[in-house]
Amino acid sequence: MIKGFGGIFWRTKNLDVIKKWYSEVLKIEIDNWNGTIIKSQPGNETIFSFFTEDDSYFPREQQVMLNFQVYDLNETINHLEQIGVPLAKEKEIGDYGKFIWIKDPEGRLIELWEK
Repeated sequence: MIKGFGGIFWRTKNLDVIKKWYSEVLKIEIDNWNGTIIKSQPGNETIFSFFTEDDSYFPREQQVMLNFQVYDLNETINHLEQIGVPLAKEKEIGDYGKFIWIKDPEGRLIELWEK
């Protein structure tokens, strides 16, 4: 029945700041309609997963966590260092890949993943 995700939508306190940050930090080109279309690439996966209310994987006060799959995590880390975006948690390597975390200007924890 489900073909795939149709989008991610959320409210923000400062639209211009958030658009600029996601554009500069994650290189997501935000169009005039305040969004973009991210087309699926070969090898890309979209995971839909639930966490219990008391799970500590991401902040309990944050209802949803964004996870972006990246091509090269080391290249991503270099980009973040060059523009002064600190990691919220150090790089982890595990059974599912390599991960880092950053926070957007409104404090949302964002996971970056190399499979």
